[in-house]
Amino acid sequence: PAGQGQPNEDPPASRGLQRPAWYAFFFETCCGHGRVETRGVHAFACDPLEADFPFVRSLIVVRSERTVKATGKTSDETRFYLSSAEPGQRTPAQWQQLVRGHWAGVEIRNHWQRDAFWGEDRSRTSHPNALANLALLRNALLVLLPRHFPDVPLPIVKEQLYSCPAACLRILRSK
Repeated sequence: PAGQGQPNEDPPASRGLQRPAWYAFFFETCCGHGRVETRGVHAFACDPLEADFPFVRSLIVVRSERTVKATGKTSDETRFYLSSAEPGQRTPAQWQQLVRGHWAGVEIRNHWQRDAFWGEDRSRTSHPNALANLALLRNALLVLLPRHFPDVPLPIVKEQLYSCPAACLRILRSK
């Protein structure tokens, strides 16, 4: 990533991410998708009983500031993550990489496939139970289709299933 910072390094003064003197943020600035994003991360020790979350040892705080290049519009966001690892087990840069890698994997492996293959984002359904059931069916089919159609690209499988929707149900009932 461009402009990768070092621990204890202050962000540019123009950024809204000012760090208090008592803890060290790791700052990283990235450009892409028409925006500039500066992220800061810190891991705090966390007691499982106080958090009411078994096995938690760390609270990871990620603060980000995004600026859209075309409009200059800026937005701030703070996200919180819990981990069973001790805060000192990873450097701030490693925590940042872990958080970003998790979301990249979710987007690539799960959401993108469900949307590209099944058009999930175009769904007009708004009932929570229906949405949950459809998501379960889509996920199950994405796992089962490669087993039933080995070495066949998903777009071709999709065309075959559109011509015979009952085949989807047969696949879901199979073992």
